[in-house]
Amino acid sequence: MTGPVDDPVQRTWIDADDEPHEVSEATVERVRAVMGEPPADLEETAPVVTRRGRRTGLRGEVRLEGGGTATLDDVVPDDLPFGYHVLVATDGRERRLVVSPGQCWVPPEQQWGWSVQLYAATSTRSAGVGDLGDLRTLREWTEDLGGGFLVVNPLHAVAPVLPLESSPYLPATRRFRNPVYLRVDEVPATPIEGIDRDAAWTFKLRLLRARYDEHGAGDEGFTTWRAEQGEALEDFATWSVLAAEHGADWHTWPAELHDPRGEAAGRVRSELADDVSFHAWLQWRLAEQLAEATGDLTVVQDLPVGVSGGGADAWAWQGVMADGVTVGAPPDALNSVGQDWGSPPFVPWRLRAADYEPFVQSVRATIAGAGGLRIDHVMGLFRLWWIPQEAGPQEGCYVRYPADDLLDIVCLESHRAQAVVVGEDLGTVEDGVREALAERRILGYRVLWFEDDDPATWPEGSLATVTTHDLATVAGLWTGSDVDDQLASSDMAEDDVRAGREELLGRLQRDGLADGATVDEAVAAAYAQLGRAPSVLLSFALEDAVGEERRPNVPGTDVTQRANWTVPLPVPVDELAAHPGPRALLEAAAVTGPATGTSRP
Repeated sequence: MTGPVDDPVQRTWIDADDEPHEVSEATVERVRAVMGEPPADLEETAPVVTRRGRRTGLRGEVRLEGGGTATLDDVVPDDLPFGYHVLVATDGRERRLVVSPGQCWVPPEQQWGWSVQLYAATSTRSAGVGDLGDLRTLREWTEDLGGGFLVVNPLHAVAPVLPLESSPYLPATRRFRNPVYLRVDEVPATPIEGIDRDAAWTFKLRLLRARYDEHGAGDEGFTTWRAEQGEALEDFATWSVLAAEHGADWHTWPAELHDPRGEAAGRVRSELADDVSFHAWLQWRLAEQLAEATGDLTVVQDLPVGVSGGGADAWAWQGVMADGVTVGAPPDALNSVGQDWGSPPFVPWRLRAADYEPFVQSVRATIAGAGGLRIDHVMGLFRLWWIPQEAGPQEGCYVRYPADDLLDIVCLESHRAQAVVVGEDLGTVEDGVREALAERRILGYRVLWFEDDDPATWPEGSLATVTTHDLATVAGLWTGSDVDDQLASSDMAEDDVRAGREELLGRLQRDGLADGATVDEAVAAAYAQLGRAPSVLLSFALEDAVGEERRPNVPGTDVTQRANWTVPLPVPVDELAAHPGPRALLEAAAVTGPATGTSRP
């Protein structure tokens, strides 16, 4: 079942090896205590997510999102506009009525593009971290080569507190972007070595505040844009001011500031109005620079599974997010001890009671301005692995979500933005998930390292790639350095790590790559295979194009074990055009020449 469920706590589950497991009663009790009980009338007040031609069992007047009214008499009319409407039932009750097209927008022809960790894509102008100016360079270079898209890491904001959170997958919000990615005109007098978010932010903050103080607050464009963003932006900007003063976790603030609608938070908005305005202005500049960076090219932005429990979204959406649990993954082939990602989940019934608005805003904001969406761990729209506080990943359980509703909302947002949607469906995937994604034209993942079948047999409705940010690069696999990296930084058993490498090598050498081949030859062999895939999106890792051995992230590790999310590309982005690696990769994949697809509408 993928719709609203009576009992979302799943007491049994099947692992990646098809072995059944029983959840302990203690875990079930702890999860239920966190979740709480829904109100008795939830089914009469929760939003209805439907499609044209479907029966709803409801009757009444529909106040249309765009103005005007329509009549609903059980079956949704074929001419009812797609969108977020209000149904006024015959008994006078009001509830949200979401009408979805039921399918996402998909490019009409195959395209290829680069996947890139933007923070790692530095240049001589980057000031310590790859930025939106570098994204523009990457976009223009990709267009020159005939590419149709870029896939980038999450660009969402973190707390403006040093040290800055390094993981793009643990942001403070999924609705606003990280100002560390802003390009500034000046460069540091002393170059910043490597990926140094703290140095970059310290340098940029001083310049950006000076520019805002000089003429930013009175900019008419900013004033108009800010008014259009409404309460969501004001909440985020207020949280940013409070975080800078009291720390990154709102739970540790003075008690009177815990309520975003309380008097104390209101006084902050009034007394520190200029500081609040500055943080709103940063978001305006980010929106403008992102539009300039992406141009007409599709840039697929990444939607993380969740957010920091102390962050802006958790502060604004208290009561919708669960306290006392985090989400992660049970032990699987990717990590034999399981994973805890540190994010609190939405409580399923509370998300419905909130009209799905937190989810809608997160999806819409992540798509905005770039034309594509990658949903990290898309299985989380069906169920999430809840881990009670102070328990290990092995001691969690699955909690089910109203997947049909959530997926149809994704389809609606994709339709409105004409944005391609990719669902990262790697790891433990239950039956029915991939079928539900395919029915809605949400592209699945096909990763060379995971697939026994030749890429020529992969489905067209997918994004095809050799590797991901959590997996070995071709160079790291071929040289064996990735094994050393994993063993030095994780708790995985050596036998598991080495056996995993042998399995990947078997796939890499499918076409007869010799044991003594060079790294360049190994890269060519991998991408020659990938080029055979009929997948609508072919995604090429920039790390492979320039021979980088280190993967961006080793799952299950932390900053004390490995400096994840801080590995820079060894070639500055303004020198990529002269580097032989990217063109050799494209030649191996046989995708050079004119663009094979179309750019963003």
